[in-house]
Amino acid sequence: MLEFQASLRRGAFELDVQFAAPSPGVTALFGRSGSGKSTVVAVLAGLLGAERGRFAVKGHVLFDVAAGIHVPAEERAIACVFQDARLFPHLNVLGNLRYGLRRVRGRAAPISEREIVELLGLGPMLHRRVHELSGGEKQRVSLGRALLAQPRLLLLDEPLASLDAARREEVLPYLERLRDEVRIPIVYVSHAFDEVLRLAEHVVLLEQGKVLAYGSVAQICLEPALHAIVGEGVMGSVLEGNVAEYDAAEGLATVKCGELNLRVAVAAAPRERLRIFVPAGDVVMALGEVKGVSTRNVLPVEIVRLEPLEGSVLLHLRTGGRALLARVTHSAVRELRLAEGVHCFALVKAVAAQGRRFERRAERVAGG
Repeated sequence: MLEFQASLRRGAFELDVQFAAPSPGVTALFGRSGSGKSTVVAVLAGLLGAERGRFAVKGHVLFDVAAGIHVPAEERAIACVFQDARLFPHLNVLGNLRYGLRRVRGRAAPISEREIVELLGLGPMLHRRVHELSGGEKQRVSLGRALLAQPRLLLLDEPLASLDAARREEVLPYLERLRDEVRIPIVYVSHAFDEVLRLAEHVVLLEQGKVLAYGSVAQICLEPALHAIVGEGVMGSVLEGNVAEYDAAEGLATVKCGELNLRVAVAAAPRERLRIFVPAGDVVMALGEVKGVSTRNVLPVEIVRLEPLEGSVLLHLRTGGRALLARVTHSAVRELRLAEGVHCFALVKAVAAQGRRFERRAERVAGG
């Protein structure tokens, strides 16, 4: 378990944050600029002191103001990766990686150099200089250096923010591998919610130094506080389940999410674990069961509540024991008489539902 509570004041800014999240796993800090994300990271790392609070990772208490405990930053076994890779230009890739070994300080080393090089695809570039690397390659080296320090917690403070779209897509699969294969506790800061959807298991939603909500990604996607931050185009619901079957000819996987079976246009083998994001704007509502349409998913739903937005209405639906969101116009609500308690149908195109593997398979954990 990762347990964090801290209060402090810096000029006009006041931080008062408390949350707990399962560990290992990826906990995302998400919010607008100035919400306090990087301040929380600085307190976690020991770079900034708190006036009140307590912080522990898997039972290791790293600060407790009331008990007078404050482990110095250099002794916390916490590694940080920032927007800029901060590599040493006079060292090659291998030299930068091995610099991380200086911070091990006698702790167990469950992740070997060879495993890290393989995990992050660094083999072909070990003897290259920093100036010969792309931005994405530099971030992978920075991740490798952090992992070689065998940290008990890895802080990633907007590690992809300085990369263009192509380099960002280059690095994201390595972050997924890191999540699934090493299972080190990670706190991930991002201003891009699609990164959070792809990587995180839990989310802490911040605004003006306070926690608006925290919980699983699926829970946070239903929060009106999130909708006010991300805007209508990014709203949607998250479902997780196992692949029941895959139709190679159609390119469709049938994913069992509790009582719900959802057909998704993604290549996946039976029993694979998938996270599915269904954009609210791609869900079509119908009063009766529709036949003769191309949509692969016609789901019986109940309207739980209506959330008014600036230019539309967000319908909170229930289907097969799972929550689903649909964004419709105000006129559609009036004309279809959509209201709380109404039973109707939601149409979800297989190509609209975005599936990602989410394996949770590794047992090795760094840090100790």
